[in-house]
Amino acid sequence: MIEETESWRRIGTPVHGGIVLVSDHASNRVPDDMELGITQAQLDDHIGWDIGVAGVADRMARRHGIAAHLGNVSRLVVDLHREEDHDRLIPTESDGVLVPGNIGADREGRLNRFYRPYHDAMEDWLGRAAPRLIVSLHSFTPAMATDPDSMRPWHVGLLYNQQGTAARHAMRLFAEYGLTVGDNEPYSGRLLNATMNRHAEAYDRPYLAIEVRNDLIRNERGQARWADMIADVARRTAELIG
Repeated sequence: MIEETESWRRIGTPVHGGIVLVSDHASNRVPDDMELGITQAQLDDHIGWDIGVAGVADRMARRHGIAAHLGNVSRLVVDLHREEDHDRLIPTESDGVLVPGNIGADREGRLNRFYRPYHDAMEDWLGRAAPRLIVSLHSFTPAMATDPDSMRPWHVGLLYNQQGTAARHAMRLFAEYGLTVGDNEPYSGRLLNATMNRHAEAYDRPYLAIEVRNDLIRNERGQARWADMIADVARRTAELIG
């Protein structure tokens, strides 16, 4: 089953008390009535979305029965993984790229049109699903254009704020695959964990906030491999946390 609105898209039906997936940056779509002033190539890059996560989420839903709630608009239109008052909610620059269409943007208008419907729908969806574990899926670029010499060596990172138990189990399980695993890398969940702070930690719901290096999931083969690994790690983590 697929449901879709302007702000969110869903694949599959949650199993009550099971595992679900959410992904804030799964789309680089810009509405037809909006002009950001950047190229399609820039939108297709990591500044426009989390490369590869939509394909991974689709396979996890269809092959592993892990239903997904996905953002359906580019992070450059509004960043769904920020608090409403965050200064980069509507970025005017990203990794050295100016986004002129966001200068003087109607903040309240974008909150009402995209951000609030996305999070309100997620809150209702999670409330009805009562998940045993939430997987929050993101991807990261191997090196930022503004700092090309600072390579990020991790294959996958686990992020967390106050709830670290599930993340620590998952770090060990990913390491069993021979992966280089980041502990609150490539950035700290204690500094940026907006969606899981709101929808998981606030309700004491266990979660895995997973960051996959995007060169590993750019094609269908990589997406299929990582969908299998993440589904396996999520299920084993859910069993371990009880």
